[in-house]
Amino acid sequence: MAKLNYKHLHYFWVVAQEGSVTRAAERLGVAVQTVSGQLSLLERSLGKALFAAQGRGLALTEAGRVALGYADRIFQLGEQMVDALDDAEGTRNLRLVAGISDGLPKLVAHRLLTSAMARLENMRLICHEGEFEDLLADLALHKLDVVLTDRPAPGSGNLRVFSHSLGELQVGLFATRSLAERFRDGFPASLNGAPLLLPTRHNMVRGQIDRWLEQHGIRPDLVGEFEDSALLQTFGRSGLGLFPAPLALAAEVRQELDAEPVGPLTGVGEQIYAISNERRIRHPAVEALRTSPLKAPEPGEFPAL
Repeated sequence: MAKLNYKHLHYFWVVAQEGSVTRAAERLGVAVQTVSGQLSLLERSLGKALFAAQGRGLALTEAGRVALGYADRIFQLGEQMVDALDDAEGTRNLRLVAGISDGLPKLVAHRLLTSAMARLENMRLICHEGEFEDLLADLALHKLDVVLTDRPAPGSGNLRVFSHSLGELQVGLFATRSLAERFRDGFPASLNGAPLLLPTRHNMVRGQIDRWLEQHGIRPDLVGEFEDSALLQTFGRSGLGLFPAPLALAAEVRQELDAEPVGPLTGVGEQIYAISNERRIRHPAVEALRTSPLKAPEPGEFPAL
């Protein structure tokens, strides 16, 4: 079996990320011929073509995709080793690389992460946002330490990741002051014909909201649906319609979005999960997230209007 040359593998890894030998050479600060030569040597030692020409760039072959998966893990572990050694000598802060699912309210993620940072001295936070499936794949490749999301990881499949429930937050409707004053009286019957902004059915809480509306016989005017929670809240802040948010974050919603609570969606809850590679959490920042206070209102409790 040929001995793997990690310098050659690193050149391959950079080319795969850049999609071009020329851009990879610029990033690495070497000549294009050097990168091409290293790739040829790697392919020769493996006995597999890792790239195929695609237009003006390169596309990974099936063997190249397999090799990239291993390269991602190898160099991610190398970065973690350097960080661990620096941390051991006190020269670098504890690092948490968190993935935030696009369906999770950003105010929830903010509260969780700031609470964890407050409990750990000199923590360095790196956040990535994306779709749930993409973040799970990055987590499995050890590109992320944790994924914060509104759903658990699927029970089947090849991904060895573990879901940790952080609790449930009761959801209510919020709106700009003028809209809140208009629809607060007579809630929830006042919602008939009210302009409403909702997450798409891709979001776990959407089904609960639809059932709540049906149970109360309410037919609102659905003026917008959004996959991204931040975009939904931006439109809500502009006064386009009422929008859902966790009641426990009423103070943050008021401060950040200039919006007021209109009424509670009783029985509708936002489930919060931290997904990690470990069944028993060892990363201190992930453990801090798991035990962060994320208080939900008690039954019958509602933020002061």
